Amino acid sequence: MTVAQAHFKNEDEDRLRADLYNYLGLMLAGPPDDVLLAQTAALTGDSSPLGGAIDGLARVAKVTTPKAALTEYNALFIGLGRGELLPYASYYMTGFLNEKPLANLRADMVALRITRAENTFEPEDNIASLMEMMGGMIVGRFGAAVPLSRQKEFYNKHIGPWATHFFTDLQAAKTSVLYASVGAVGSAFLSIEQEAFRMAAG
Repeated sequence: MTVAQAHFKNEDEDRLRADLYNYLGLMLAGPPDDVLLAQTAALTGDSSPLGGAIDGLARVAKVTTPKAALTEYNALFIGLGRGELLPYASYYMTGFLNEKPLANLRADMVALRITRAENTFEPEDNIASLMEMMGGMIVGRFGAAVPLSRQKEFYNKHIGPWATHFFTDLQAAKTSVLYASVGAVGSAFLSIEQEAFRMAAG
């Protein structure tokens, strides 16, 4: 049995998937504080490519201070006017912000009963929000757990076309140190997800 074939096998596997989506969402939503950095430093992987990426991230987190993480995050995503990267589906898929991919996402959010947080001002198609949405759908945070076929549809429409490219860019960004390792984890995880969705019926 391949990793992809085993990927959607049981509830424990789904919980691990959701946890990793939520973790990536948390790391990409804002710079990690000392608690999240300590939790990241304590992560351990296995011999798989994803496990190796997790081990690499843990090693970097052990030598990263909250101040360094804040400086890096600001350079990558905020900057003076804009950061080094623009982590939005619309930008990656069309070259512009607030385009059709965002409108399509908002329509799917209504259908899935996913609402935007009141204190959130960024467009909903940012990478952190999409990771959080996937994690929430898997475990039923927005109501009942979303069936695998609907997860696949959402992933293929809103994440698959661009997120792996974003994580590759994150690894290569000139100001990326801790976040290069986050990008490596994201790339490895999404390659498993993509293959598993490809092999899943529906």
